[in-house]
Amino acid sequence: MPTFHETQLPTDISYGSSGGPEFSTDVVITHSGAEQRNANWTQARAVYNVAHGVKTQSQLDALIAFFRARKGRAYGFRFKDWSDFSVTAQAIGTGDGVLTQFQLVETYTSGSETVSRTITKPVSGTITIYVDAVEQVSGVSTSTTTGMVTFTSAPANATAITADFEFDTPVRFDTDRLSASLDSYGVNSWTDIPLVEVRV
Repeated sequence: MPTFHETQLPTDISYGSSGGPEFSTDVVITHSGAEQRNANWTQARAVYNVAHGVKTQSQLDALIAFFRARKGRAYGFRFKDWSDFSVTAQAIGTGDGVLTQFQLVETYTSGSETVSRTITKPVSGTITIYVDAVEQVSGVSTSTTTGMVTFTSAPANATAITADFEFDTPVRFDTDRLSASLDSYGVNSWTDIPLVEVRV
């Protein structure tokens, strides 16, 4: 049974959300006060709270319907992280005359450190692929469910494969219950509607 729905949380709700990347690190403090740290994950996992994105009754109705359709935590879905959703001139590989498939990624650089993030949910209609800075108008396709770029003929040796695209983050609700407070007639408030990124 598939556990991911290729549908996007309404963007007017995600626009008011808060959140970002999270790591898991074990920290052991010795008697001398020194620390030993162990990173449990090589890649971050994003967490979000969409409670502040719900501002109108129509948004509330849409969220309840969306939550019911996902059956709480049971099914993942697409989420637009407005702080990180587009990439320009992203290197995704180098041609060797043999390879025909390349995975979309996003790289983050801070000083001498560079981290690569696999992108599996690019947005249809936003993807442009280039070979040596020349836009490819035919002979290439990109899966919007895996982020895999496929050429009908392998790019030539030493050619630079780059991409422009927007993408969604695959997430699920991190709760099986929505709790609303009726503050006055037609006015509801929410304290916490958590989402968590899923590996797909």
